[in-house]
Amino acid sequence: MRRREFVISAGAAMTAVGALSSSLGAALAQESPGTAAPEAAPVEAAPPKPFGFEDVAAMARDLASKAYEYRDAELVGSFANLTYDRYRGIRFRRDRDPWAGSRDFALDLLPPGVIFHEPVDISLVDDGVVIPVRFDPHMFDFDPAQFPDGVDYETLGNMGWSGFRLRAPLNRPDVMDEIAVFQGASYFRAVARGTLYGLSARGLAIGTGSAEGEEFPMFRGFWIHKPGEQDRSVLIHALLDSESVSGAFEFRITPGAETVFDTRVALFPRTDMGNAGIAPLTSMYWFGPTDRSRVDDYRPAVHDSDGLQMLTGDEQRLWRVLSGHSALQISAFMDNNPLGFGLAQRARDFESYKDAEARYEKRPSAWIAPQGEWGRGTVTLVEIPVENEFNDNIVSFWQPADRLVAGNRYDYSYILTFAAEVPDSAPISRVVETMSGKAVNNANARTYVVDFDLGLFGAENPVPQIRASAGRIGHSYLLRLPDQRRMRLAFEYLPEGAKLADLSAVLNGPEGPLSETWIARWTRE
Repeated sequence: MRRREFVISAGAAMTAVGALSSSLGAALAQESPGTAAPEAAPVEAAPPKPFGFEDVAAMARDLASKAYEYRDAELVGSFANLTYDRYRGIRFRRDRDPWAGSRDFALDLLPPGVIFHEPVDISLVDDGVVIPVRFDPHMFDFDPAQFPDGVDYETLGNMGWSGFRLRAPLNRPDVMDEIAVFQGASYFRAVARGTLYGLSARGLAIGTGSAEGEEFPMFRGFWIHKPGEQDRSVLIHALLDSESVSGAFEFRITPGAETVFDTRVALFPRTDMGNAGIAPLTSMYWFGPTDRSRVDDYRPAVHDSDGLQMLTGDEQRLWRVLSGHSALQISAFMDNNPLGFGLAQRARDFESYKDAEARYEKRPSAWIAPQGEWGRGTVTLVEIPVENEFNDNIVSFWQPADRLVAGNRYDYSYILTFAAEVPDSAPISRVVETMSGKAVNNANARTYVVDFDLGLFGAENPVPQIRASAGRIGHSYLLRLPDQRRMRLAFEYLPEGAKLADLSAVLNGPEGPLSETWIARWTRE
């Protein structure tokens, strides 16, 4: 609103300048009889500056200079006390799409209800001009099966939106598929061609896995720019706020075989922060081939992601396989100017899961590619114990080594990609699958089987290098499986009294690593 008042004031000022020029011209004509007064050149108001990232950054800086104010909305009438099924019965009307008629993009505004009770301001930006969109329950259809008594629109008031959904012709040219949704705190999800919703990204993580408890920032406002006829991307700006920090975000989203978020962030801490997680990803892992025996389920595996993939600043490639644990586990991988990290789903065939409804083999991977130098810090992985598949329990993010100091500005840029495969085509063998179970001949040992992609190995077998941070490595062997196109590394691990150990393995050639480095965490149950 301040910006709009500024534009109006500027226009009024320019009108006053024009009136002053006209008066001056008339006065000159009176002072010089018989001499035609020169016509005053028309003075035009300069067009308003298009709304952009620095406008949101100014808002975030202003918010951070003040005490944090939590915003909540009282959900009343048809939006109060909703069950999950009733909430799903509220659908955005396609004829109210503000981009109706576009062949390339569509926009759904999302209602409040259930856990979504914090109001989100949404504005549209058309040719640089901001147009706020007031909450209107008439923009929704209410399923009569869920709302048999109808809806009393007069009692609903302005409860605010809960988020929005973007659509585009992703898989078929004649169908507007969902490509991304922003809803709840600072969470957002996206899909690429041929994939289904799975893991989520977040604007910022604060205190994840800490004893003090986690703080959940939220996007309190969005500015969604209307794409032009030739645009293949959607530009979105967002304002984030929480007790510890405010921030400005820019997302340029391009859907396709890889759905890409070109992302820019400016953070303004209210307090000194040593627990900020930059570019966080959140996923679900319940069980898989490494810990199948602890769950009584007909499916071989249940997860949205099966590993944390990393590309370090010195171009070392790491694969940290995910596992289920009975206690919270936090792993931190020190690095300087990381080149990439993300949560990946590598098992891509139906037989790996045998779930005809969830279709876990179609869940996307997500990859963070930092732009510029991020300095020293850690890629952090948090694994939270779960007893089912209905709660996200895996979080990864970049944690800077230095604290974020109150009163300063911190800028980060990165490219976030949702795709079936992580966009890293380096010629190096990758882990295909990890399996684990009790050793056959030693009750005190555990057997690990790690299958690597066979395609990049020559006639000579590589040399495995296996390590354990505690306990010791026992018998090991390497076996080619040409029909399965796998190189299998198997070894025994003996804890010898250890309660926790990080295991690693890499296949080396004469000139260095031929595979990524496999990493797993063993814990005594």
